[in-house]
Amino acid sequence: MLAVLRLGHRPGRDRRVTTHVALTARAFGANKIFVANKDGNLVNSVNKLVDRFGGNFLIEDGVNWKKTIRQWSGTIVHLTMYGLPIDEILHKMPRNDLLIIVGAEKVPKDIFNLVHYNVAIGHQPHSEVAALAVFLDRILEGKGIRLNFNGKITVVPSKNGKKIIDSGKNKHPSR
Repeated sequence: MLAVLRLGHRPGRDRRVTTHVALTARAFGANKIFVANKDGNLVNSVNKLVDRFGGNFLIEDGVNWKKTIRQWSGTIVHLTMYGLPIDEILHKMPRNDLLIIVGAEKVPKDIFNLVHYNVAIGHQPHSEVAALAVFLDRILEGKGIRLNFNGKITVVPSKNGKKIIDSGKNKHPSR
């Protein structure tokens, strides 16, 4: 199981970024995302996408982040620009049963001590979406982006234009 814990989600401000964190987690091979705050609109958006594009990705909102961390039986990784470089510690990490923490607003100091690894994808300010994508791609050795989600909609790789297969209707290229 690969899961992501999103800290500090503020529905009015962070919904779009948290949605992108969830979509990145799913597309790059995670199985689940926990979101600290309650946000029914976020849950509905992610569930609709999973319904259309497939996969077994789950979202749980309104979680107590400390309880989630304490109950996690595997390895816990915090993505932070203050951590150790990914290239120095990636080989030490297991490839499964990971809880990957990404922040939004200021991350509580406790997080740094509650995790097994504080990992940096570079030591400059940047997007948590980018950090999560790079981390998942590295930890899964590129396999995450080659997963087959068996969705109602499948994107067909194309040199020009957009092509999909919609299994609920006749197969057809679009745009």
